[in-house]
Amino acid sequence: MRSVLLLLEQDELCVCELNDVIGGAQPNISRNLGLLRDSGLVIDRREGQWIYYRINPELPEWVSEILQAAKTGAIGHEPYKSDLIKLKEITNGTESKCRT
Repeated sequence: MRSVLLLLEQDELCVCELNDVIGGAQPNISRNLGLLRDSGLVIDRREGQWIYYRINPELPEWVSEILQAAKTGAIGHEPYKSDLIKLKEITNGTESKCRT
């Protein structure tokens, strides 16, 4: 769910960016994103060695509404609050390994 909320915030993120924000083992994040892709919730694209994910723009409206409600409910709560701070540091600065 943390990955989905971050993708709603940023539009598109690579696995390394999600890993940097969420922490944990990169293979676990990749596996979870693969499951989300297989379910149709997210789509991906490859650019060199990096794989970028984003929320599937063809989701039914009711699914998009549920995701937006989850995002609204998470605002101001941990770990989403800290995730947003870290995400801004990574995407606005030079910390991202995959955007250099």
